[in-house]
Amino acid sequence: MGLLVRKRRFVLLFLLLLLLTLLFHGRLAFASTLNYTDYRRVSRLRLERIQRHLEKINKPPVITIESPDGDIIDCVHKRKQPALDHPLLKNHKIQRKPSERPKVIKMSKERTNNGGEGGQQMWHRNGTRCPKGTIPLRRSTVHDVLRANSLFDFGKKRHSMSLFRRSDAPDVVNANGHEHAIAYTGTSGEVYGAKATINVWDPTIEEVNEFSLSQIWILSGSFDGSDLNSIEAGWQVSPELYGDSRPRLFTYWTSDSYQATGCYNLLCSGFVQTNSRIAIGAAISPVSSYSANQYDISILIWKDPKLGNWWMSFGDNDLVGYWPPQLFTHLSDHATMVEWGGEVVNSRADGRHTSTQMGSGHFAEDGFGKASYFRDLEVVDADNSLSSPQDISTLAENTNCYNIKSSYNNEWGTHFYYGGPGNNPQCS
Repeated sequence: MGLLVRKRRFVLLFLLLLLLTLLFHGRLAFASTLNYTDYRRVSRLRLERIQRHLEKINKPPVITIESPDGDIIDCVHKRKQPALDHPLLKNHKIQRKPSERPKVIKMSKERTNNGGEGGQQMWHRNGTRCPKGTIPLRRSTVHDVLRANSLFDFGKKRHSMSLFRRSDAPDVVNANGHEHAIAYTGTSGEVYGAKATINVWDPTIEEVNEFSLSQIWILSGSFDGSDLNSIEAGWQVSPELYGDSRPRLFTYWTSDSYQATGCYNLLCSGFVQTNSRIAIGAAISPVSSYSANQYDISILIWKDPKLGNWWMSFGDNDLVGYWPPQLFTHLSDHATMVEWGGEVVNSRADGRHTSTQMGSGHFAEDGFGKASYFRDLEVVDADNSLSSPQDISTLAENTNCYNIKSSYNNEWGTHFYYGGPGNNPQCS
């Protein structure tokens, strides 16, 4: 009897251990299934959020145009554009044109051997245009959003929360790896706009999350706090934002030091577009070549003296649209500073300075046809008049990586060469 009881106990113990083992592995398998399901569920929720966001900014088109460079341009009725989704612009009446343009005090001469105005956009090459009463809207995709760090970051300049002012320079965002080569004027007083003709190149970008741009900044407020107001426009190369390395026309705005408000182009509500021919965010063609043809674009930003909107024109006479004053605090009245020049992101992904180029990728001293330039710099005063600033200051954080040299002559007025290759034996 004792032997039989022991055998039964052994069998029961074995079965109990087997049952526990099966239960344990079953729970592991179940847990793995839960984790995988949870992962799929989180991904699906993220994609759903992205799709909802894209539905907000990709408006129903009247017609759609496929650009040779792969862009999809939707021609959207001007009353359906993203700008009017802004809570401060719900009852906004679109201003068809400014009450007046800035008065020209001195007409700048064109350089005889410059390759001429660029600014043609690649989506125009098939001959199709958006019909009157619509605006061209570059369609954003899920892939565009997924290249950003997050949905919140999509379409925004990423700066750290602690912007600071250099003691020897103007208000410049020296944070989060952003580096500059700029000219500036107006550290005090009132400014109502600025203009420049900007040489267009296609600089090399090392990392997908880096960019290189050349632009005008219209600024007011403080870099020491969270109240900086900025209006920006120019050309940029940004693989993360656009998915390629083509130079593209861009705009930007912020009213809180790049923290939550504003965005590039029409990727959020704010900028009101009025032009049916210019697509913000579209590629610019042709671009300049080393020791060959040079191409440039002209950008003018000014405050309408009657209605207060900050207008932007592209080229000679093309009104692109405007930033309503309701978007801003300090810029609702006037600007206090203008900056012109280049900016790159130096991510130091592998511990060294990036080889992302600024401008043409050549230093300022290389001159015309080799270094990139800004020419015909002008500012708009309280009388809505354009004039060339005779005295500008310049800044480059690290002249071994990127530099700038300014000058003045009767052909180009106030102008400068700028840029550089980034990483090199002197810049590491």
